[in-house]
Amino acid sequence: MDRNKKIALVAHCILNCNSKVEGLSEYGGALREVICYLMDEGFGIIQLPCPEMAIYGIKRWGHVKEQFDTPHFRNVTRKLVQPILEQVLDYVKNGYEVSLLVGIDKSPSCGINETCSSKEWGGYSSNGNMAEKLEKLEMVPEKGIFMDEILKILKENEIVINCTAIDEENIEDSLKHLKKFI
Repeated sequence: MDRNKKIALVAHCILNCNSKVEGLSEYGGALREVICYLMDEGFGIIQLPCPEMAIYGIKRWGHVKEQFDTPHFRNVTRKLVQPILEQVLDYVKNGYEVSLLVGIDKSPSCGINETCSSKEWGGYSSNGNMAEKLEKLEMVPEKGIFMDEILKILKENEIVINCTAIDEENIEDSLKHLKKFI
């Protein structure tokens, strides 16, 4: 069988939910429906690194976008994505189509259509009433910091890519949306 030369960049936790903050995964192992669909459509898959896991490890707290919107986090994400960029550039140079970026909505790192936000969130050790802080968490129609940096890097390298995201609470609708890009 000949190669079709189609490649998708996929958020780390879609292939490995074990990288997510404890208690936040809506599925076990991998998000099979998404991976199988991409494979059935002939996509090769490049798993993006998980910046939260790389920086904080598995025993981290849940975060919001504002906590990651720092020069350090953005610089680390750029370093993490550098080997991926080198692969993408080589693929493109050799006639491959790296045409799809799949994020995970509601993630402060990997959201595409929405991300978790709070101006008051500072983690569990924040001063003040925790219940009130949890009530003020919201989903905003913005990209997560990691996806924002990846898209900047791709644009800097003149690589145009379609973006979509999976909403773990609504896999069926997410798959319908994904199918529009393929």
